[in-house]
Amino acid sequence: MLQINGLTITHRKDLRVILENFSLVLNDGDKVVIIGEEGNGKSTLMKWIYRPEMVDDYAEAKGSRICGQERLGYLPQELLPEEKEKTLYEFFSEAEGFWNQTPKELAGYAKRFRVELDFFYSEQKMFRLSGGEKIKAQLMRLLMQEPTALLLDEPSNDIDMATLELLETLIKEWEHIVLFISHDETLIENTANMVIHIEQLQRKTKSRYTVAKKPYRSYAEERIRNFERQERQAFNDRREKEIRDEKYRRIYQSVQNSLASVSRQDPGTAKNLKDKMHTVKSMEKRFEREDKEMTEMPEQEDAIFFKLGTKESAIPAGKTVIEFGLPELLTPEEGKASASRVLARDIFLRIRGSEKICIVGANGVGKTTLLKQIADVLLQRTDIRAEYMPQNYEEQLMLDLTPVDYLDKTGEREERTRIRTYLGSLKYTADEMEHPIRELSGGQKAKVLLLKMSLSGANVLILDEPTRNFSPLSGPVIRKMMREFPGAIISISHDRKFIDEVCDKIYELTPEGLKEREKNEENKG
Repeated sequence: MLQINGLTITHRKDLRVILENFSLVLNDGDKVVIIGEEGNGKSTLMKWIYRPEMVDDYAEAKGSRICGQERLGYLPQELLPEEKEKTLYEFFSEAEGFWNQTPKELAGYAKRFRVELDFFYSEQKMFRLSGGEKIKAQLMRLLMQEPTALLLDEPSNDIDMATLELLETLIKEWEHIVLFISHDETLIENTANMVIHIEQLQRKTKSRYTVAKKPYRSYAEERIRNFERQERQAFNDRREKEIRDEKYRRIYQSVQNSLASVSRQDPGTAKNLKDKMHTVKSMEKRFEREDKEMTEMPEQEDAIFFKLGTKESAIPAGKTVIEFGLPELLTPEEGKASASRVLARDIFLRIRGSEKICIVGANGVGKTTLLKQIADVLLQRTDIRAEYMPQNYEEQLMLDLTPVDYLDKTGEREERTRIRTYLGSLKYTADEMEHPIRELSGGQKAKVLLLKMSLSGANVLILDEPTRNFSPLSGPVIRKMMREFPGAIISISHDRKFIDEVCDKIYELTPEGLKEREKNEENKG
């Protein structure tokens, strides 16, 4: 059993309450997803549950946690800086559980996670791995420690379809506690039997949480129904109140006018009118009591509002956006040296007009390497306006700047006001707009890059895992925004809903080049 009692977390810098008086009890078999908009404190809650001191540098937390006999295993959203420089062998050998594995057990892990057996002993640096390979390494090391409670922060980021299916199976078959955060709606729908929803209302001045012991889709649909039902009832109550109050005002005015005009020679009528006025005023007090019981207008945290591209971003249907050929795709760390390792051969890609394509493939096959080379070509073109969102946001962002300073190109007051307006539509508070970018969540950093793309007037977007840090609540908005973008999109993604709803064509990167796949095959791994 894992128990949390009366947890309140407050951001140290802007004194914003992230979570207030939060309590929770988890037992074996609970598969719990934490959802909420970007920057609402999901990762902070996860870190505190694992090790409270992990949030001390930026948040103050009060409350207690009881772990009992649980052995907590934590997968962070990002590797720690010191771990990025370790070799795979160093990374695994630091875990006591690694040395308890028999050769047969290691072979089982390698087969299950589709890596070579020498993966565990490789001298390759962790930062050289693909995003999906990093997740695989962390998951395997975590499982070797034999935890009873899994705390997984975005475990579905960057992993290929086969590993995504493995992750689904792992969560569903885990007999103990799983607490996870994920942007992948399909993963959540297929695994979670309990939902923790963290919201920030009234411009992030009010915190609210919901714990629902039901699958995510049931929770989401019931939430919408309850909101609409309460909203209808609140509107009906207010309409009835208006009718009642208007009727009351007419009665009150009538009695008051009669009292003002009654003759002093008619004391009986005057007494009756005063009694009537007393009754009318009693009605007013009763109405005030009834109004306190009136159905409240429901509050919920709205999804982000954003539009990407304009009519000017449209590309003529016949225009060739790119015709890219590459005899050999080489590993980036070895460049063009004679000992280069070939990832793929005979690559060819042609995109015309406003096509939206997605490149899929196994982890480590070279998708990000290929996309960077495509970006290098497109970013130099003058006949199109291309923008690139890398998998690692730090390649583009200046982490010590605030979002406003990073996006501001002119320094003019009107420009900064416009940027703040756009950031507001993306659910940034005034305080968050002045935070250094390095203090923002992954989703908030992604929003900065999206806004940069929008402000640039780009008509070609090059996106490496564009939905990887957005909440399942923002996901539909992001997909709609991408689907309606009037320009071309070249993307890498393993997000099944993104592939299905946004992409016109899917190409699988294999050692033999890019192979177009049927649209209905993209979820088969």
